[in-house]
This record gives sequence, C-alpha cells and structure tokens, in this order.
Amino acid sequence: MDPETVKDGSGQIICNRTRELSLEEQSRLLSDTNCVSEFKQNKLELEAQKNWDLFYKRNTTKFFKDRHWTKREFEELASSSTDTGKTLVLFEVGCGVGNFIFPLLEDGSNLFVFACDFSQRAVDFVKSHSSYDSNHCTVFQADITKDDSTATVPMETVDIATMIFVLSAIHPDKMIKSIINVAKALKPGGHILIRDYGLYDHAMLRFSKGHKLSDCFYVRQDGTRAYYFSLEQLRSVMEQAGLQTVNTTYIQRSTVNIKEGIDVPRIFVQGKFLKPFPTQSTSGLS
Repeated sequence: MDPETVKDGSGQIICNRTRELSLEEQSRLLSDTNCVSEFKQNKLELEAQKNWDLFYKRNTTKFFKDRHWTKREFEELASSSTDTGKTLVLFEVGCGVGNFIFPLLEDGSNLFVFACDFSQRAVDFVKSHSSYDSNHCTVFQADITKDDSTATVPMETVDIATMIFVLSAIHPDKMIKSIINVAKALKPGGHILIRDYGLYDHAMLRFSKGHKLSDCFYVRQDGTRAYYFSLEQLRSVMEQAGLQTVNTTYIQRSTVNIKEGIDVPRIFVQGKFLKPFPTQSTSGLS
C-alpha cells in the first residue's frame, strides 16, 4: 500500500492521490467531448428545484440511509455528545429528509440544529418525522445560491456547518457564492465540514454520452446534477470563498451487493474548513 494511503477501521481507504484509471476508463472519458446544449443547461438550472421536489416525491424518505458514520468521520460532531454544558449550534445545509440530523439528535447530542433544503417537500418530510422537535431544530426551505442564510440563522452564531453531498448539486458558477452565504452564519473560528463526490467515482465513469454538462459536471436521468471534485478543486472553491483549509482527503470504499454481484469503487472527498477571525488592525486606528 502507498505510504500516503491509510486504511481505517471501517475498511475505507484514506488518501490524497487521485485514483488511477484503467486504459478503458481513460478512453471512455476522453471520447465524451460533447456537452449538453446551452439551452438545455439553462433549462436544467431553472428547473433545479422542481427536479429535487420530484426526486423526493418519487423516493419519499426511502432513498438515503441514515448517516450514522458522521461522528466517526468528524470528531467535532462526536464532541457534541460530551457533557460540556455547552450547546453546539449546527447548521446543516441540504438536510434532505433528515438522514444526518436525526441520528445525531437521537444519540443524545447536545445540539441545536438549523437545517435547510432546496426542496420544500424534503423540509416537510423532516417536520413530519417522529423525532422532530422544534425545541432542538429549526428547518426551513432555502436556495443557498441566492437566499440570505442569515434571514433565518442569526449571523455568526453557528459552531459547525455541514454540507454532505450538497455542493456537488450546485452549478459550479454558484458554488463560491453559496459557501460565502453559509459562512455568514458561522462564528469566526467555526468550521464547515464537507463530504461529497470525488473525481473518478464509479457514478461519474458510468455516465453515458449526452449527460456531460462540463468537465466533472453531469446530469442524471432525473434532471438532478452532480459535480465530481478533486481535492484541489474543493480547496480552491472553499478558499476563494474566504475559508481556510484545515484538511482534505479522498475516501475510497466499495459498494458491495453480493446478491446482485455488484462491487463498485466509490470515491468521495472530505474536508474541514475554518472561518478565520477578522484580521486585527495593526495601525491602531478605528
């Protein structure tokens, strides 16, 4: 195993190098040169919210599994369950139907959660969940590419913001603005935690021709979109938005279904980013 590669206790491979492609995979990517027309791309952008609403109408709460891995991956979330006497304020961006927040709240974590999603239907599913409690959670619909996050989440009150498979669904031209918007709610010294699709993930390589929007950006059959990040691209977006990179890594794992004979390589990116404290003036002038 590469000395820069580590296998953790859950069987994931953690590394900082891009996955090497086979010759067949390289050939397939190089041959997919034609992008979806500008007209259709504009239509997809205009209908992005509708497509996510339809996604949740079709799949209700059954598509994603509860994310019980988050405390293992992000130590900041694990610390929320310690008896410190301090309530941690969390802002989950792109909460879906609550697969991230409810395992945390049900685990007895000392949290108050603000959570938003692009889809009103997803927000309604969260509010109808048996574990939803408005004393511990405020959920609202928002488009973080344009809606002011601090209209609901007070400015600089959040300890941790999370974006789990969220940034990839946003048009690349709007990613930086979205991060700036989220960071407005974050305390100086607070963190944004990200997990998302990584470059050369199996899902990226299996797109047929006619789905490419731009480099690393694709549209699924249902009209939802996904961007596949390199670590360099992820750091660039976050740093251009004014955040400081604490750490980034690729997570490689396999999705296995023995019954169906499926064993496919999944690649994700994961990162922790800091909102810096305001630079103190050295001039002595107010």
